[in-house]
Amino acid sequence: MARPRQVQLNDVKIYVVSKLNYADFIKDYEKKNGADSYIAISVKDYENLALNFAELRRYIEQQKQIIVYYEQAVAPEEKK
Repeated sequence: MARPRQVQLNDVKIYVVSKLNYADFIKDYEKKNGADSYIAISVKDYENLALNFAELRRYIEQQKQIIVYYEQAVAPEEKK
């Protein structure tokens, strides 16, 4: 049985905006994206997001190890 296809992720751009660059950001963002809607995330929540991704990666790696173990356990023995 073939393994699942490798994950292919899309690029994500993250902008760091402060009082110092807010006006320039608005002007450049609207020029590039044609909209003025944004999603904001606090530094703490961004850290939590990164920790969540690390936790997902750990879980997936452990699941891969379990799958490999069972694949080897049920594989036919080689003749000597």
